[in-house]
Amino acid sequence: MDVPGLSLQAAHVVEPGVAARDPNLYAIAVEYPTAPRSPWTGLPVHSAYEWAADVAGRLAEELATGLVRRGRRTIRSGYVLLDPRDAPDVCPTGYFISSVPPHPSKAGSWLAKAGLDVTIPRQLITGDRLACWLQAYVDNERGEPFVGHAAASWENEQRTTVRLDLVHVLPGVPPEVRDALVRIAVGEAAEAGALRVVAAIDDAALAGLGFRPAPGEGLVLHTDTQQPAQSE
Repeated sequence: MDVPGLSLQAAHVVEPGVAARDPNLYAIAVEYPTAPRSPWTGLPVHSAYEWAADVAGRLAEELATGLVRRGRRTIRSGYVLLDPRDAPDVCPTGYFISSVPPHPSKAGSWLAKAGLDVTIPRQLITGDRLACWLQAYVDNERGEPFVGHAAASWENEQRTTVRLDLVHVLPGVPPEVRDALVRIAVGEAAEAGALRVVAAIDDAALAGLGFRPAPGEGLVLHTDTQQPAQSE
């Protein structure tokens, strides 16, 4: 094993509403038991079967709460290893993130009214290159005000590389919102079949997600499990 004392629990992950284009096999590291306690609840267990059932329960809970999009990724031994330690919620407290409906004539007009520049994502829509466009807004009954957005584009005709073109939040918005926009954009790119994501923007969240400098390309994150392992 690559991690002494750990085993890799792996599974294909397809979230509701997401096309099954993601080629990756995801894994979560599970510590070998040194005491008869549940790895999920911490309570005593009385058999190996009970311990394994709680491992499965923990995996199900982590995946159901969006670990694929919120966890740090490391490519290891043919898996995308997801790190649940201190992984934030998919959306920061008090905010929500969703996709921007790509209507060519008025796409993101509500974002523009909120003071966000929608020039780049509209150009990507016109050029049929838009990979994803996300919007962040206050989580209330009105779903507003809008406070930020992020956009990514397909870099090549084969649609194997995605470029993170834009991440912007309004002044006074917590940095967790910007970080969440980056994480979800990377997740959507991988789920759409991207083998790597490149970025030239300066964002602290990129290093935490596994982006590394690459000569002539800015920052690069490989989402293809066949790529060499990335250092943490």
